[in-house]
Amino acid sequence: MQSMNSIDFEELAEIELQKDEEEQAQLGGVTVTDDGTQEFNDVSVNDPYYDIARHGIINVAGDDNSGRTVITFSCFRLPPCHEIDHARLLEYLKYTLDQYVENDYTVVYFHYGLNSRNKPSLSWLQSAYKAFDRKYKKNLKALYVVHPTNFIKVLWKIFKPVISHKFGKKVSYMNHLSDLREHLRFNRLIIPQEVLQHDEKLRLQHKGKTAPVTKAPPPRPPLPTQQFGVSLEYLKNKNKGELIPPVMEQTISYLKVKGLRTEGLFRRSVAVHIIKDIQKLYNLGKAVNFDEYGDPHIPAGILKTFLRELPDPLLTFQSYQRILRITSVESILRVNSCKEIVHRLPDHNYAVLKYLICFLKVISQENISNKMTASNLGCVFGLNLVWPQEGAPSINALVPVNTFTELLIEYYPQIFSSRTVLGEKLP
Repeated sequence: MQSMNSIDFEELAEIELQKDEEEQAQLGGVTVTDDGTQEFNDVSVNDPYYDIARHGIINVAGDDNSGRTVITFSCFRLPPCHEIDHARLLEYLKYTLDQYVENDYTVVYFHYGLNSRNKPSLSWLQSAYKAFDRKYKKNLKALYVVHPTNFIKVLWKIFKPVISHKFGKKVSYMNHLSDLREHLRFNRLIIPQEVLQHDEKLRLQHKGKTAPVTKAPPPRPPLPTQQFGVSLEYLKNKNKGELIPPVMEQTISYLKVKGLRTEGLFRRSVAVHIIKDIQKLYNLGKAVNFDEYGDPHIPAGILKTFLRELPDPLLTFQSYQRILRITSVESILRVNSCKEIVHRLPDHNYAVLKYLICFLKVISQENISNKMTASNLGCVFGLNLVWPQEGAPSINALVPVNTFTELLIEYYPQIFSSRTVLGEKLP
């Protein structure tokens, strides 16, 4: 019997896709992606990829449980093929990933909503896979495929000859959204409402066949020595009224002496298990000696993790929308706008921010050696300093947030010299 060739597989894929559409119709789902052409209000018409970004297909959606950036791809947002340039879609996906591939990252693929009208061709999918070279695949730590169907299984058979074993091990299938909770910060994910509704229909359809969803236990109170994931106020009270959290003071003190000229400082990724081990030591109140690790990138990673895991961002939720407007301010007025935003911060937040930015200014002055200009540092630290109270920052928040952070570093003396907080200190 002749083995099934690629054309047979393509025909089978089309058949399976038709079956998916029929099943969605039976569930009460939609087969026509009218909403796929919905435009997202936070996308500027001046965006170089406005024609693609306006659909909301790709989003940056916070962090996973290991602190890695999460990028989502939502098939439901794909418009019909004749309304989108798939070559531009690939360019936009690479443009988005380019901002994160220097560090570990995670991708979540929401399969629901793919149908015969909006499905890219198999040749495009194959060329897309080839376009993502080692730069993109090396630091991709997980690819979660949500609501997979038989179409996905057939697709996998088609592409299996060209997909490396190492890459294949990074792929996990999630039949329900609840399966993502153990891997990601679920409340920060940007999930299309239609995907949420589809997931609920699937859950009801399978009710009685699977174990019921267990209610998450209430959060445990922090340890007396907890350093990560607790508020600045909590740390101050546990640290005899000191404004600067111990983790920040220790990592910055170490880096000032032994890391200023380290190339790519704050850009290089650190093995997640090392970060977790050091966090555990800090949270148990044990001493951490960074000399034992012999790598300045490790305290740099710990500092970023500390900021990212604060319950409230250092720049506060209240400042988020004002910061997003910074790029609409005339260039000559932006420093004053930054100063106004920073001077509205609570005293404690201001003192900690001033301490951090003072250090980052020193780092930027060594950029000939470390390659970390104020602009590069702004890109690294921006979303570790501020994020929205609900959901995750959109891709279009990156430019204003990073620009704001760059200005804080570049114009540190002008922005911070006129306000002093009782108990503040500088590194």
